[in-house]
Amino acid sequence: MERTLAIDIGGSGIKVLILDEAGTPISDRARVETPQPAKPSPVIEAIVQLVSQQADFDRVSVGFPGVVRLGITETAVNLDPDWVGFNMQTVLNERLGRPVRVANDADIQGMGAIAGKGVELVITLGTGFGSALFVDGQLVPNLEMGHHTFRNGNTYEQQLGRAALDGVGQKNGTDGWRERSIP
Repeated sequence: MERTLAIDIGGSGIKVLILDEAGTPISDRARVETPQPAKPSPVIEAIVQLVSQQADFDRVSVGFPGVVRLGITETAVNLDPDWVGFNMQTVLNERLGRPVRVANDADIQGMGAIAGKGVELVITLGTGFGSALFVDGQLVPNLEMGHHTFRNGNTYEQQLGRAALDGVGQKNGTDGWRERSIP
């Protein structure tokens, strides 16, 4: 049985979990706060520390909050600009001693959620606003809808991400974030 170590890197937390071949969790989820500033070296060290506390695994899947091409991170809006051009896949292969694949976090979540028929859009809300678009089960790469202009000159992420929730959140006894109207 192949065991996959799943890593989710977020703007506020890094999570790990071991999955069986069917994608069923076979370990408890472990989490640490994302180091600040969220530069590559401290984030990699946090991952290595989390992984050292896990059972054995055969391969690694990493979800990263930004555009990823061939294991290289190209954007990192909720982390640090030092991630741009960082070969995360190679670094983690070397540090963890197992085969590693790195992809956009929303793309990975979408692959686990879609039916594979027609046009399917997956939206993820966390520290940021993630999106993945699929057509008949095929990923449309690098959509990054969260960074497109949405309203009032802001992006989807600026209007709907964690900072917006914290900023607008509970306002005058109401849920201002959820009650926003679209002009």
